[in-house]
Parts: sequence; structure tokens; C-alpha cells
Amino acid sequence: MKVTLLGAGAWGTAMAAQAAHHLQQDDVCLWSRNASQLAQMQEHRENILYLPGIALPQGLKLESDFSKAIKRLSKNDLLVVATPMSGLSETITLALKEAEHPLNIIWLCKGLEPQTSFLPHQVAERENKLHSHGLSHSFGVLSGPSFAREVASEMPCALTVASTSNDLCAIIQAAFHHGNMRIYSSDDLIGVELGGAVKNVLAIAAGIGDGLHLGLNARAAVLTRGLAEMMRLVKAAGGRSETCMGLTGVGDLILTATGDLSRNRRVGLELAAGKPLPEILSSLGHVAEGVLCASAIGELAKRLKVEMPITEMMGEVLSGKLAVQDAIRKLMGRDPKIEA
Repeated sequence: MKVTLLGAGAWGTAMAAQAAHHLQQDDVCLWSRNASQLAQMQEHRENILYLPGIALPQGLKLESDFSKAIKRLSKNDLLVVATPMSGLSETITLALKEAEHPLNIIWLCKGLEPQTSFLPHQVAERENKLHSHGLSHSFGVLSGPSFAREVASEMPCALTVASTSNDLCAIIQAAFHHGNMRIYSSDDLIGVELGGAVKNVLAIAAGIGDGLHLGLNARAAVLTRGLAEMMRLVKAAGGRSETCMGLTGVGDLILTATGDLSRNRRVGLELAAGKPLPEILSSLGHVAEGVLCASAIGELAKRLKVEMPITEMMGEVLSGKLAVQDAIRKLMGRDPKIEA
């Protein structure tokens, strides 16, 4: 089988390497819109910009021509959108316009579309209605607790693919389930995608607590009550709350809220140190999806009448409406509740 990945950031590169270690020479193609970055990667066989120090597999094909990257795929192959959430709509649209037969498409991004509060699969469905040209494409998401550098270093990892298509789940497992990586399957797109979005916001909250030295008790409270918020939202949105107890919920939450490689946790630590958000984001060098989707999650929660106090406070902090210390006081000053 052939696999094309669109987006040569850290995660796209890591997953391209994962597939290339198992599949045949040139079966895996990594596309980037940045021609100079791609030329550098070709020369050094390394993604110096996003994954410095990690060699790319010799069998990994690098491609700068978008049309070639799409049209090399047959109907039994796999297209992976490895852009941030902000690039999902455009990338899927361009891919659908190039398609000459049904495509198997998955995305790796975690977040909501800021303007609409749409989940990734809703964005894909919207673009599919406009640009499918009568072709019946398959869609899904691959998510879970995973730092790109560890995956690229061939360290153990477990992820979940969610799709309504069993065939697509099998194709993704064939591409990535080998060596250091296990791929579980699910049909709960809503639960998997919302878990991946909400955990990023909670990781910022946990980072703030750690940065202010509020203690391990506080971190445990943020993660536990944050998980309860996630489960309420997933259920209200039509997903299964038990999905939140798996890899893409509590698993990814623990990793992102406590791991030193977490960009969202780092945002929280820097906010606690008093740094302005624009300065923090400029220094990251990568996207912190929790910053971009916090308000969208809050809007979705309001629409569905779901109480999410931690997420709501983080939305206000990140939008500049509330100071960090004021958010903490508001959270701690809430009336007593029954834990349900």
C-alpha cells in the first residue's frame, strides 16, 4: 500500500517515518508546501526545523508537488492530513479537488474550528459536500497520547483510529501498527476528537498550576475535574463518555498535562511566570492547539448547555479577559457540588 502525508511538521514527519520503517521503498510520501524546507530535508535526510537530530528513513519519499502527492494514491491507499487544525479545511478541499477516485483520508490534528466550533470530521463533511464530485470518500481521525520526538525515535506508543468505516480503520492499522506503535480502533469520532481538543486546554490549566507551585493536589484536582468536564461535553455532543477513559481522553490528558515535551503545558507554565501570550506563542516554534480552540470549546459547551468551569476560565484567561490569579479565585470560590 502507499501512504501520502500532507504536512512536514514534527508530527507529520514522525508518522511518515513510522510508516516508512515498515512499508516498501518510496511507498510513503511526505509533502510540504515549503520547498526550501523540503530541499533541506532531502539534503540532510533530517527535519532540522521540527525534529533536529533524528534521521529520516531512506525509503521515505519527499514531495513538493501537491498534485503528484495525491495522484500517486489508488483507492486502497491512505492520505494523511498532518496539518494543524487551522489548515484542515483548505488541505482537505485541495485534496478532494485533485481526487480521481475515492480516497481514504485521516487527519492528525486535535482541536475545533475557531469560527464555527466544528469538530474536524464536521469540517471534512462540510468540504466533502462541496467538493466530492460524486466520489464516496472515507474519513477518520488518528489520535492519542503521543509526542512526535518519541515516535520518531521509535519509542513505544499507542493510538486510536476512529471512523465509521471498518475498512479505513484496517488500512490505518496496516500502515502504522508495527514495531513500536499499537493502533486501536473505534467508531466514536465525536468522543475521540473532543477528547483530543479538551485535553489541550486542560493541559494549559495544569501548567499554570504547576508554574504557580500550587502543588500536586491541585494538579490532580484539575485533571480529575477536567476529565469530568470532557465526559459531560462528549456525551452532550453525541459521543460516548466512556471513550474519555481511553487513550484519546485520560491517556492523552495525562501525557499533555504532565509531560515536559507538551507545548500546551509550556504555555501554562509561561503564563504563570507572567509572560504575555503573544511572546509565549512566538517562542514556541510550534502550534499550541489549546490556545486556538479554548474559546470554541466554550462556545460549544454553551450551545449544548454543558457546565465546564475550568475550560471556561481558561478561555477567559487566554482571550485576555481574566487574569490568572482571578481565574483561580473564581474556580475555588464556586459553590459546593455533588461529585457525579
